[in-house]
Order: sequence, then structure tokens, then C-alpha cells
Amino acid sequence: MSTPISWDDQRIFLAVLDEGSLSGAARRLGLSHPTVRSRIEALERELGAVLFTRSVNGLTPTQTARALGAPARTMAMASDLFVRQASAPDREVAGTVRISVPEFMGVEVVPSMLATLRKQHPAIQVELSLSNLPADLLSQEVDLAVRTVAPKQEALIARKVATIPLGLFAARSYLEDRGTPSTLADLAGHAFIGPDRSRADLALVGRLGEGVSREQLALRTDSHPAQLAAVRAGLGIGVAQTPVGARDPNLVRIMPDFEVAQIDTWIVTHENLARVARVRAVFDSLVDSFLSMGRPA
Repeated sequence: MSTPISWDDQRIFLAVLDEGSLSGAARRLGLSHPTVRSRIEALERELGAVLFTRSVNGLTPTQTARALGAPARTMAMASDLFVRQASAPDREVAGTVRISVPEFMGVEVVPSMLATLRKQHPAIQVELSLSNLPADLLSQEVDLAVRTVAPKQEALIARKVATIPLGLFAARSYLEDRGTPSTLADLAGHAFIGPDRSRADLALVGRLGEGVSREQLALRTDSHPAQLAAVRAGLGIGVAQTPVGARDPNLVRIMPDFEVAQIDTWIVTHENLARVARVRAVFDSLVDSFLSMGRPA
């Protein structure tokens, strides 16, 4: 290979790999379609290999492209980390902090906590990554994570901040039409909002007993925010984090003494980042906010 391959070309390659099309990569990167096409063609000439083949579904990565995806993604994470760490000196409570949060919490729980953080530390900018898959804290893909599974790696610092109960909720409009069930057996005559393919969530439905079957699910989706939106719209009864459901005046908790399950929650960061002032400030602020969520008003 005559010359080093630029990071820009690797970045474009990774965007095409992730998006599955030149146009998708162009939109993601803010480039023109011809620019992306020409850069991929130039990269293929430089490598002496075909990276993508055309199909009815878009671009299909070749074996070479799939093999190059992992190192390119590592480069992307390193580049993002470089930018975040350069955003402010380590001892200054300012700059960018990237946080990984489960999808539901990122929509319904964490935004108000970030508003509190903003008042405390207005010079901090937050990048919020919503995913139910655990981010790689060891490689510092993110600076900090809210997790619902206890971390096991010794290099990670974690603080358990909450045990969040899950309850059954329905919209007032739904209950006015269908009545309010008072026992698990009463659930047999009601519509439900529930999971599609998530094994963990399907197991939760199983805890509701024989009164609830897959056929009763008026809407099936593995997106927890979408489930709650459907409950709010009156489509049926669904499972939600109790503090979230309780603060919505249009929702009613069904069988208040019944808990479907509990979610343990941790705030986690890498031990090397815990000494960085901006990361520590976000860590401490989220810990305080989650602990406050569980205290009586």
C-alpha cells in the first residue's frame, strides 16, 4: 500500500457499512452522494479489494468489508474519545461527557436529571447514547453509563442507585371503557401492550399468569417508550416503571400492591475517568438524582 489510508476515508467506509447505502452514509455525514461514491471507489482501488456489492436491498458488504469493520469502529471510538478528552482540561468541570442510557430511561427518566446537571454545571455538554445493549466502558466508547445489570469488570467503578419497581398501568380513558381489574384473574378480559421478541420481556408477561396470553396483546413492540406511548393512548394495559407511571395524571396503576418485577440500576464509569472532573461531576449528579427519585417528596 503506497500511502496511509486517511481517517476520513475510513469514516466514510464505516458510515456506508452501517447505513447499507451511499445515500444513507451521505446523509449521516453531511456529504454529497457523488462524494461518498468516489471516496469508496478510491478506497477500493487503494486496498485492491471490493468492499461492497450491489443488491436489491442496497449495498452488501463483502467479507473484506466485514473484516475491516471492527478496526474501523475502534478507530471511530478512539476519535470520539480524543474529541471528548480535548474538550476541556481534566481538572475543569467543563467539556463533553458521553453517557449510555437504556432507551426507556433516556426518554422518560434521565432528561429531567440532565436539566438538574445543567443548572449545576452549565459548561458541561452531554452526548446521550440510547441503547439497551451495554456500551463498552473498558474501551471508553462512552464516559459513563446507566446500567440495569451489575458490572463485573474490576476496572469499572459502579454505584447502585435504585431498585425501580415495575407495575401495571392503564389510561383513565381505557379503564372508563373496560373497567378496572382488581386481581390477576381479572386480566383475562383486557387488552395488553407487550413485547414482540424480547425474551426477558416475554418472561415478565409470563409472571402475569394464565389470564394474559400473547393473543391479548393489542400491540407488540420491544421498544419500552413505544409501549408506554400506547398505554397512554388507551390501547391497553402495560408494564411501566412505577415512578414514571405514577407521575402521569392520565395513568392509573392497576393492582397497586402487585409488582411485576424490580430493576436494579447502577451508575458506572471507568476507574481512569473517575478522576476527570467533568465525568466525576456527571457521575455524582446522576447518583444524587436517582437516589432522590426514590425518596418521599
